Amino acid sequence: MKFEKSAGVVIFRKNREIKYLLLLYGLGHWGFVKGNIEKGEEELETVRREAEEEAGIKDLKFVEGFRESISFFYRRGGELIKKFVTYYLAETKTKRIRLSYEHKDYKWLTYEEALKFLKFENVKNVLEKANEFLKNEKRKTKEKTRKISK
Repeated sequence: MKFEKSAGVVIFRKNREIKYLLLLYGLGHWGFVKGNIEKGEEELETVRREAEEEAGIKDLKFVEGFRESISFFYRRGGELIKKFVTYYLAETKTKRIRLSYEHKDYKWLTYEEALKFLKFENVKNVLEKANEFLKNEKRKTKEKTRKISK
């Protein structure tokens, strides 16, 4: 069995509400920006490179403290491969996406909408944890502001 290591990112934009970027992969499922870690690359370098290659995004602002890993098996050419993916969370101001050849479409979706598009439970769980993390960060910011203004 072969092993692969990838890094990915849950990308979001904030306007009136938080919207998450989903990409439609060639195999027909929706997911996040991700790719194999190349020799000599750190995870965040991979994420930055993949965001630019797959979606044309260059302005990622990472949310400190979020790092979520999943693993799964898949087959390529009859060979079983175990893949490990570590996801980060990042904000962008970029609205218009420039897709790579690897993807057919993209969507900016609310949390509830995005859950309906995601097929795999482990990827849904990553989105759930990212969304919860952002809610908690928002609460912490409000609490800090309240303490300062007293």
